[in-house]
Amino acid sequence: MSDAPLLEIRNLTVGFTADGREQVVVDHVSFHMNEAEALAVVGESGSGKTVTALAVLGLIPAPPGKMMGGEIFFQKYQAGDLLQLDDNEMRKIRGNRISMIFQEPMTSLNPVFTCGNQVLESLRIHLGMKKKEGREKVLALFREVDLHRPEIIFNAYPHQLSGGQKQRVMIAMAVSCNPAILIADEPTTALDVTVQKTILDLLKNLQRTRNMSILFITHDLGLVAGFADRVMVMYKGHIVEQGEVGAVFRSPQHSYTRGLLACRPPLDVRPSRLPTIGNFMKEGPTEEEGVVTPGQRKAEHLRIYGQEPIVIVEKLSKQFGTFRALEKATFNVYPGETLGIVGESGSGKTTLARVALELIPASEGKIYYRNRDITRLSSRNLKALRKDLQIIFQDPYSSLNPRISAGSAILEPMKVHGLHGNDEIRRVRVMNLLDRVGLKPEHYDRYPHEFSGGQRQRICIARALAVEPRLIICDESVSALDVSIQAQVLNLLNDLKKDFGLTYIFISHDLSVVKFMSDRLIVMKNGKIEEMGEADQVYTAPESEYTKTLLAAIPAFHSY
Repeated sequence: MSDAPLLEIRNLTVGFTADGREQVVVDHVSFHMNEAEALAVVGESGSGKTVTALAVLGLIPAPPGKMMGGEIFFQKYQAGDLLQLDDNEMRKIRGNRISMIFQEPMTSLNPVFTCGNQVLESLRIHLGMKKKEGREKVLALFREVDLHRPEIIFNAYPHQLSGGQKQRVMIAMAVSCNPAILIADEPTTALDVTVQKTILDLLKNLQRTRNMSILFITHDLGLVAGFADRVMVMYKGHIVEQGEVGAVFRSPQHSYTRGLLACRPPLDVRPSRLPTIGNFMKEGPTEEEGVVTPGQRKAEHLRIYGQEPIVIVEKLSKQFGTFRALEKATFNVYPGETLGIVGESGSGKTTLARVALELIPASEGKIYYRNRDITRLSSRNLKALRKDLQIIFQDPYSSLNPRISAGSAILEPMKVHGLHGNDEIRRVRVMNLLDRVGLKPEHYDRYPHEFSGGQRQRICIARALAVEPRLIICDESVSALDVSIQAQVLNLLNDLKKDFGLTYIFISHDLSVVKFMSDRLIVMKNGKIEEMGEADQVYTAPESEYTKTLLAAIPAFHSY
């Protein structure tokens, strides 16, 4: 390995213009990468991680983006400053010597071309391969990234593949020209914890076998352990801390780094609240959050499970054509309980939620809500029941109508169900709900595109609360959020549960989050309930081999 760094960034400064104002989003950032090194860049959305990576590849859109200063030296293949190269010279490097895997594989792959042809195109452009030779190379790449039945994948379109398969196709494309540097931008964010682990293991193996450097971008410090050699923490466009992974994890120097590490639900204790970034960025000492003792938890469970169930699900099944998505699910939900449901994509979690709410009809089985079989209700009676049973969906972007303001979105369900008499009273109620979920009165008239992801999810929570429900299903409702925003929303959900006497069914593929939130836990696999029990018990003494596999895939940064 050469002593000189493979990549060196000096005082990189990038700005964007919006509404006539110029904002610096990457401010005098300097760092380097060595050959065959994995460097992780960690920070929240808006910290400047992706913009820094796009600047390296010359992909900052202008306008509104603007390169305001700095130098980028790619020592092994280019003596000069990359920022001074023209488009033709950059194309020889981009995708060839420096390649990138983007965050969302579905939008990164062209839906009208087969997966094989999209990888083949890269080989023909950069390496000049003929079609027959290129096809054999693509099939070899698919095997290298552990895509089974590569001939079938070659001719498949992106919509025919799972999220994990699509990401493997993107990895195959990114490494097809044997780049010196692979930039992986949040490559596992949308994936299940087990698929996430296999993708990280795959990237690490490719790094070793190809002697490749990886710039790994993530908002989750937990993914860095065991993957990266060094870590760089970004906050509001600045590097606030960097160093060897173990040293940073064991003894973080910056308050923001300490906050990122603390935001993720711990596995060894049960805090009453999760710490947030705000707790660590304040002046003065940080307040210690309380811990729920086993005795307190046992007493609370005696109270919860001493009641009659609010929901009884009996042998619930759902079939789509010949595919059985849900098979004979049986369980109860008790007032004031948070029942966690965990499993990989395709395990039946979301199908169970939607069938339980009668959003899609069951093929078999019964659902009793307060001793009333809701599978037999008329459309009119079912509409009245919607007031009591609400759902918060995974994606706050697509859950809100872009043409309706936040306040109107919250007020609308009150009007549909005839609550609170008139719009003037309803508006006051909306203002109270906005305040309750941590938003401001001026947010009433703003539209979804004017909010961050965390704020949008708060609007969705307020909308669900607007009709004063008894039970809310949270379907992957924090999966799309940064870990720091996730902690805020989880704390909010727990506060609202106490204040409004709510019952939750909490669905996620992240076992650490479900463990923190839940009283009991259901583990699902292939449409069936694999295991069910008290959440801490399932975590500490799992009975199913599948549950053990899920637990083993949880990022192990707590060991530092």
